[in-house]
Amino acid sequence: MKIVDKILNIEEVNAHCDIPCGIYDPIVAQIAAITTVRMLDQMKETLESDSDEMAKKNKFARLVAVKEEHAEKAKHEIRVIWGDFIKPPHIEKYPDIHSLAHEIMMIGSKVKQGANREDAEQFVEKINEFAKIFWEIKGEETVEKEAPYAPNLKLVYRKV
Repeated sequence: MKIVDKILNIEEVNAHCDIPCGIYDPIVAQIAAITTVRMLDQMKETLESDSDEMAKKNKFARLVAVKEEHAEKAKHEIRVIWGDFIKPPHIEKYPDIHSLAHEIMMIGSKVKQGANREDAEQFVEKINEFAKIFWEIKGEETVEKEAPYAPNLKLVYRKV
């Protein structure tokens, strides 16, 4: 193929993914992370409820599954942005981006494995830090606002 490429003078192209769409936004990770906090709150409420024991166990199991699914979703979204969008000039300007992404992965695993609300809140906070850096790289200002839904934690948004 290299010989054919040379004869036909085919230019080599590179893309960050299979379909170079250029669409990145940390909000998916942020919503997934805040969902883990909400699931933990609902898990606690379920345990404290007067519901039928079987119904309680069923709901609790479902809440745990959703918490773990969303923790993994948040981790996945950060991995994609970190691995596909972040380039050497960004690393030069934000040298802590690797340790921040790693920290998000570690906290996300704790959220999946455990039931500690403080871990989930820290997960949201670290992903917010990542979002702020992401938007700075894109040349956008950010604003921190309380989410309009429970658990009403603050999220970093692109200022519009």
